[in-house]
Amino acid sequence: MAEGARAVNLFTVPPHRSFADALAGGLIARTGGDRLALARALVLVPNMRARRTIMDAFVRRAEAGLLLPRIVTLGEVDTEEGVTAALDPAGLEPVPPAIDPLARRMILARLVTETRAAAGDPVGAAEAVRLATDLARVIDQMALEEVPATALRDLALAAELSEHWQRALAQLSVIFERWPAELARLGLIDAAERRNRLIDRLARSWAAAPPPGLVVSAGLAVVSPAAARLLRVVARMERGLVVLPFLDRAMPDPEWQALGPHDPDPVTGRRPRALETHPQFHLKLLLDRMGVGRAEVMTWRGAGGPRAPASRTRAIANALAPARFTAKWQELPPAARGLPGVRALELAGPAEEAQAVALMLRETLETPGRTAALVTPDRGLAERVSAHLQRWGVEADDSAGVPLARKPSGTLLLALAQAAAERFAPVQLLALLKHPLVAAGEGRGPWLGEVRQLDRALRGPRPRPGLAGISERAADLDWWQETAARLAPLEAAFAAEEAPPVVLLRLIRELAGTLAGDAIWSGPAGRAAATLFEALEDAVPAGPAMIRPTEMPALLAQLLGEVAVRPPQGGHPRIAIWGLIEARLQQADRVILAGLNEGVWPAAPSPDPWLSPRIRAELGLPGLDRRIGIEGHEFAMALGAREVILTRARRDARAPTIASRFWLRLEAMTGGVARVGAIRALAAGLDRPGEFRPAARPAPAPPAAARPKRIAVTSLDRLQADPYAFYASAILKLPVLDAIDADPSAAWRGTRVHEVLEAWMKEDDCAPDRLRARAEQLLDEADAHPVLRALWAPRLIEAIDWIADEVAANLADGRRPIAGELRGEAQVAGVTIHGRVDRIDRDAAGGLAIIDYKTGKAPSTRAVAAGFAMQLGLLGLIAERGGFDGVKGEPTAFEYWSLAARGGQLGHVSSPVGGRSPIAAEEFTDRAAGLLKQAVERWLTGDEPFTAKLHPEYAPYGDYDQLMRLEEWYGRQE
Repeated sequence: MAEGARAVNLFTVPPHRSFADALAGGLIARTGGDRLALARALVLVPNMRARRTIMDAFVRRAEAGLLLPRIVTLGEVDTEEGVTAALDPAGLEPVPPAIDPLARRMILARLVTETRAAAGDPVGAAEAVRLATDLARVIDQMALEEVPATALRDLALAAELSEHWQRALAQLSVIFERWPAELARLGLIDAAERRNRLIDRLARSWAAAPPPGLVVSAGLAVVSPAAARLLRVVARMERGLVVLPFLDRAMPDPEWQALGPHDPDPVTGRRPRALETHPQFHLKLLLDRMGVGRAEVMTWRGAGGPRAPASRTRAIANALAPARFTAKWQELPPAARGLPGVRALELAGPAEEAQAVALMLRETLETPGRTAALVTPDRGLAERVSAHLQRWGVEADDSAGVPLARKPSGTLLLALAQAAAERFAPVQLLALLKHPLVAAGEGRGPWLGEVRQLDRALRGPRPRPGLAGISERAADLDWWQETAARLAPLEAAFAAEEAPPVVLLRLIRELAGTLAGDAIWSGPAGRAAATLFEALEDAVPAGPAMIRPTEMPALLAQLLGEVAVRPPQGGHPRIAIWGLIEARLQQADRVILAGLNEGVWPAAPSPDPWLSPRIRAELGLPGLDRRIGIEGHEFAMALGAREVILTRARRDARAPTIASRFWLRLEAMTGGVARVGAIRALAAGLDRPGEFRPAARPAPAPPAAARPKRIAVTSLDRLQADPYAFYASAILKLPVLDAIDADPSAAWRGTRVHEVLEAWMKEDDCAPDRLRARAEQLLDEADAHPVLRALWAPRLIEAIDWIADEVAANLADGRRPIAGELRGEAQVAGVTIHGRVDRIDRDAAGGLAIIDYKTGKAPSTRAVAAGFAMQLGLLGLIAERGGFDGVKGEPTAFEYWSLAARGGQLGHVSSPVGGRSPIAAEEFTDRAAGLLKQAVERWLTGDEPFTAKLHPEYAPYGDYDQLMRLEEWYGRQE
């Protein structure tokens, strides 16, 4: 140390000790039990979550009462936490206020929109806000690293960049030239710039007149040059202390120097790349900026909290050695590379991982006083674990919170925007109306009853767009007319090509309040939503003047997703779910590090659309992958707990996963981390029944009195092939509902075609020249979506023209239609058989032709030969017995008029009898009557059970498969 230099008070807490507890214990010991001395102390922490963690550590040691020190935050621009007011006293020179982060983003979005438009590369408002988010991050990084905006103009590598990066750099330069004027007009400065000024002002003040009490920097590791200057002042004050989390004091000097940053190459002038992804890099950079050496850092003395063996710290450091030094693993003694107390567990998927983690947390509670914590950056996994814990009545506080976009208040606001942007398509509309916050309270039951009526009305293909299309389907629902009137203002605003975003936001907010009342603004999530919308409505007028309404859902989803809703404290005192910040500063008896897959922990770096990696390096900005090193440091701190369990899933919801680089390093150094024992089997058995009892093949046998004595001609096939489906439909009276927003099914298309042909028969007497007009009129009046009509209309018209030509040819041969869409019935074997015939023609000889229209393929002759597809035969039987009013005669022809394609054209005639069929036309009705009689005697007048899937090859429809629990028994029956 140079002569006259003051020693620095610089310390570090190794990972095998809990940082927050060690800090609290050490400060209490340093003040010698003087409560007032501790109360006069000032503790600087990085953010509010760290403040809460350290405050909790002091509270745990306040056995006989304790006056806590002042714990204040320096603020982190990434979390939009400003410098606390305690560091901005009124007596010092004033610093201009910072611009509101949301207002800044909107102004930047406007500048992005204008700059891109001027460059001939226009961008929508929602995309502009996304780009503005990344742009704001670049501005903050340049301010924190004290890189002037003029550095962009001084870059001498523009010619080396690709066209894309040249264009992005040119647009960025234009925005940087305009941005200072925008701030000056408002009399504001950037938050990062204000932070630098306040910190520098504080450093000058403390250098001239240090505070009378202790000043402690605790847990500050990722710092700007300005913050490093402040820590340098604190470390050199007589009563100043700087306590860093896990600085590796024992790392060999070659490894330490290899981290960088390095001096420029004397020949090329370029700096060798630093190892920014190493967990110790940011700490080395901090020491360099503070102007101190690693040898000046001492180990913090202070007991408290659970602790692992000291050998754990050395093993962690060895495991995280720079890649080119990992060959030393082969020579390390077992004590320097072993990890006793650390175990690993691999699971098949995220569901199994969450189940196992929850079980291990719950197991901890069996030991009195023992604590456990889950640490993971995977918020989805954290939510699953929290849900599993609730089965045991354990509420675990998740300190990282849940995005507002996934809370009920946020999902309702998003549902409103999505429904309006989709012009109230049925799926989006019903999702909105069924939302749990809508009509919450006493009126919820009646409201849902009305919504279910609307749900029934909207089944099938999508109606015309907008509320008018919905109203056509729900014309008889008075409740819907009132609801549509509420939604009409939002529809009108979203119908415009462009609209002021503040208008859309106000309408969404007002309608949300109308539908949900105070429920949407209640609770932590509701208050967060109210705060966000208030800030948005103040900020968006400064942004792009207009927005396409279809962009609003994406914009809202982005903004809502950035707001974390943290629950109030009050969960289980011995179980916690921590984010990485909390895990850096505290420990539990058992710590589970979950989600250890690449891309999750560490997270994949977010791309920067403004600056290429080369430009960032030239400007001296942090690389995009520096965050990997910071997450590695947080992993190292969490790995120091007394008992650690590492978990990962071998695949996620989409594909196999790759183990985290941290996981692989531990496996490689140790030769394989010890595995957890029986937890996997316990987790698997948690939901496994003690005895497997697969469902038997259902075969209900209701009494004869409950069996129907009336059967439709279309039901005979179902009765023979799948008696259970007949039972569900005809006896249980369970109708089959179409899906919402369904593709047009064959039944739907067939109904529309039958409507055309029925009107043509009854009003036009089957005049061939009038059929096309009828079809076109139907298409004009159909309630189907325009896209559906556009796709189906050409095929329908071609098939309709074929029918007209076929009828015209029949008329020329003396065959004419005599009836259509006619209902009839007859008595057979003690039951009534009834049906509706599509058309009956009379030929020149007086015989009847029974015709069935098909929009798809006609039944095969194989099915007819097997005793199925008897519909035409039964209709002929009714006609033969005079069951159709006004129709007399003997059926001599049975025809399917299919509108499907064959031979290169739409439309063809086929027959189930004659030709290749083994059944002659004159035998068809007798055969149909015989099959019907057999079926009636077995199931309708007899006592045979309605067995499921008796002939599955002729039971293609799965309408009742779930009801019959098909998957549980099909293929298992004897």
